[in-house]
Amino acid sequence: MLVKNLYLSCDPYMRSRMLKLLASAQSYLAAFQPGSPITGLGVARVLESGHPNFEKGDLVWGITGWEEYILLPAPETCFKIEHTDVPLSYYTGLVGMAGLTAYVGFFEVCSPKKGETVFISAASGAVGQLVGQFAKLLGCYVVGSAGSKEKVDLLKNEFRFDDAFNYKEELDLDGALKRCFPEEIDIYFENVGGKMLDAVLLNMKLHGRIVACGMISQYNLEQPEGFLETVLPQIKEGKIVHVEDIVEGLENGPAALVGLFSGRNIGKQVVVVSCK
Repeated sequence: MLVKNLYLSCDPYMRSRMLKLLASAQSYLAAFQPGSPITGLGVARVLESGHPNFEKGDLVWGITGWEEYILLPAPETCFKIEHTDVPLSYYTGLVGMAGLTAYVGFFEVCSPKKGETVFISAASGAVGQLVGQFAKLLGCYVVGSAGSKEKVDLLKNEFRFDDAFNYKEELDLDGALKRCFPEEIDIYFENVGGKMLDAVLLNMKLHGRIVACGMISQYNLEQPEGFLETVLPQIKEGKIVHVEDIVEGLENGPAALVGLFSGRNIGKQVVVVSCK
């Protein structure tokens, strides 16, 4: 199937595919090959198809290459886009992998209840911002951490978190969590690890739940029942806000990807290849 790429997704897992170690390790995704275009999630338009499930003109999202046009040998890795009443770029995030990750991780793994306390690290990122909003809609008390004042303000004012803090300004993470959660944490949505995880473990309630986010192989191939039926109406009603950090031009893609690891992006990082 020949497609024209429209939007490409920048995601942290792509960094691990650049390691030589991955080539000899067991992984659900192979290492990138030097000299070949990298691959990742994206949105594309079908130009020619020999597959019975896709026709010329169809819009799809799934695994594609970082190039303007690509011949996909396995179209089964793509989903046909049926709902075009939301921005197509959302299929790289809110109604794509990031949304599925947030939805499954929070609702199906955490089994949250109204009134519970929820902490989210990297809360302004593609997944964190959605987990926080799902939790608020359920009636939970939600706190997030982020790496700048701008991101903290975004969490509290745009995503309606109950509280948020800049972890770079907190000399004592344990103290920051005790300040925000005097009665401790029911659910921790883990996006960063390291010292933050160490501090969270000291502040978890008995029978609390921690979701280690990043196991995306579970979400690429199937959409959990009820996901779009739940999320699409909430988008249209303005109950869920989705913030994107968009750069234009394939030539700016590498810098956008590198920027993920210094926290330069605010929200879901997307590369626009073409709008047509």
